[in-house]
Amino acid sequence: MTSTISVNSNFHSGNIELIEASDFNNIRLRIPKDTNSEFFQWFHFALQGCQDQQSRLVFENADEAAYVDGWDNYQAVASYDRKNWFRVPTTYTNGQLVVSFTPTHNNVYIAYFTPYSEERHLDLIASTAIDPRVQQHNLGTTAQGRDISLLKIGSLEANALKIWITARQHPGETMAEWFIEGLLERLLDNAQPIGRQLLASCCFYVVPNMNPDGSALGNLRVNSKGINLNREWLDPSIESSPEVLHVRKLMLDSGVDMYFDVHGDEALPVNFVDGCQGVPKFTDQMAQLEQRFKNAYLKASPDFQIEKGYAPSQFGEANLTVATKWVGNEFGCLAFTIEMPFKDNENLPDEQVGWSAERSKILGADLLTPIYEALQKKFDM
Repeated sequence: MTSTISVNSNFHSGNIELIEASDFNNIRLRIPKDTNSEFFQWFHFALQGCQDQQSRLVFENADEAAYVDGWDNYQAVASYDRKNWFRVPTTYTNGQLVVSFTPTHNNVYIAYFTPYSEERHLDLIASTAIDPRVQQHNLGTTAQGRDISLLKIGSLEANALKIWITARQHPGETMAEWFIEGLLERLLDNAQPIGRQLLASCCFYVVPNMNPDGSALGNLRVNSKGINLNREWLDPSIESSPEVLHVRKLMLDSGVDMYFDVHGDEALPVNFVDGCQGVPKFTDQMAQLEQRFKNAYLKASPDFQIEKGYAPSQFGEANLTVATKWVGNEFGCLAFTIEMPFKDNENLPDEQVGWSAERSKILGADLLTPIYEALQKKFDM
């Protein structure tokens, strides 16, 4: 029987355009733009009919993507069961991204990074919310009517330290929600002493997915209105950026003692943080706390490093439309953007899986140690 090649992306976070699939060695594809936006880089689709066939998939518009540097030394991910994902041979030449491998099953999923499905998101919210230490809140809805879910975890005392963590402002950065899953698992594990200590003294406000619309639509960077949420923090609106508006309002009501916004970086093959140097209200105390935090994260995880990252802003020149900068400046607190790679961690590479969902979860779990260290003085130990 002659195999028929099929390409399908009609599912949550699916995104691809098929140009031609008449030959296994020349499956021609395009990555569609984000909704109402010029950004594009995320892809996620199912390929059927190619079992034991040497297949060559060509993304013809890769040179027009948002972050062309992201293709250098990048390897796409694939899975037969949507649970176990592995890297497949990928090259970027002459403006085209080319994936070449021989699937061992008839149906294979291919993506920019390991997806985080809507079902898994709902399972994460529900399984966490049944813990008696957790309160689930729906802060409002997106433009398309999806819930903006928040998990409030830990001490409800008025003097409890408020630790805010948000993820997936950029929906295609799925490693961010994997990071949150790992953090929540360790935080709520009664056998973990750091988690127990933190929950006795702190209240965590966790938004696992800031951009449910963009996630469903298969966008890399924007919501359903075409808005980059991480440029909306000075002046969000209910029409264009309700996700930021609702989260920001609760922050102003609750206060913030520490903040982490979790992301993925297309180009840099390392894990790093970007702090608040450059915001108008940056102080020596904030600088000392940032260094204390980074030193503790280095000890907690060999996957973390501080040699590579974004160039720091000059004092007073930071972009306050960005979540971390706005929060750090508004509340005078420790605030970091946490970035993970779409590629591999070049300092500790894994040829089979590269940087992965599981490694993202571990880095998320390891975040509790530097949080604990940074707050030591406040625990009055």
